Amino acid sequence: MPTALVTGAAGFLGRALVRALAARGVAVRALLRPSSDASALPPGVEVVRGDALDRAAVRRAVDGCELVYHLAGLRRAADRDSFFAVNAGSTRLLLDACLEGGAARGRFVLAGSLAAAGPSREGKREEDPLAPVEWYGESKAEAERIALSYAGRLPVAVARPPRILGPGDRENLLFFRLAAKGLVLRVLGPERPLSWIDVDDCARGFALLGERPEAVGQVFFLASPERTSVEGLQREVARALGVAPRTVPVPPAALSALGWAADAVTRLTGRRLPLNRKLVRQVLAPGWTCATGKAERVLGFTAGTALRDSVARSARDYRERGWLPGP
Repeated sequence: MPTALVTGAAGFLGRALVRALAARGVAVRALLRPSSDASALPPGVEVVRGDALDRAAVRRAVDGCELVYHLAGLRRAADRDSFFAVNAGSTRLLLDACLEGGAARGRFVLAGSLAAAGPSREGKREEDPLAPVEWYGESKAEAERIALSYAGRLPVAVARPPRILGPGDRENLLFFRLAAKGLVLRVLGPERPLSWIDVDDCARGFALLGERPEAVGQVFFLASPERTSVEGLQREVARALGVAPRTVPVPPAALSALGWAADAVTRLTGRRLPLNRKLVRQVLAPGWTCATGKAERVLGFTAGTALRDSVARSARDYRERGWLPGP
């Protein structure tokens, strides 16, 4: 039975990937920070405590692992250097540890992001030049470049998911809380199309990147063929919650000002608010879409969960957790 290391295993996608790998008969080892809660992981998962920037902890974690899935990363930070230190720095550290310890001979799979490719209304393709527009995307693009630079020494593959939905997700919780209050925000201007994927579909795609020989040295967008928009997502959330929402028009300048104010509060108090400049930049981009043909053609991967079903699962989960008021 192969052993797979999953960094970031306590995160939203990490938990889903651990479940997907365990269901495939893969023994899973999780690298978790000392403060991370391991209670949501399935029984039998081996836990190694340590930070993804701790060289000794990383060496312990990769030892004996045929597969390595690197999901740990920083999604919010007050400065560019922090994004690069974690998202790019941990990637290089993990790859070096694999080379030094003879690990990841089966596969090293990096969790990239559509943010590295940059916004697009027409649909980014894997062969398009990377064109990130904010710090997070820049750091994920650099992590991807680092991973692919090791391709002659390790079998690497990169997955680029767009917005991920599903139970346990906090990134999109703001939209659910607004809809629960009967509000749908309409950012003024042209419609901004959005690619997305359900978390369980995404985890299955990551597992395939670790299994299929065709994935070696390649980059794949993992996304549903069904597209939406930020407003469309909110309306689907309202439908799932049984709410008849009121549309609130929002000028882009006002949304930008709110994002700056929210980040200022975070810097002063340390409290992370649901709104931030990163989310505002994403919302105001002309679109975040990607093509799905390569993953389907090469890997036989299709993300089959409908937006309606993914949002409904999320809404039920949020209510069960007490993140949203009950019906």
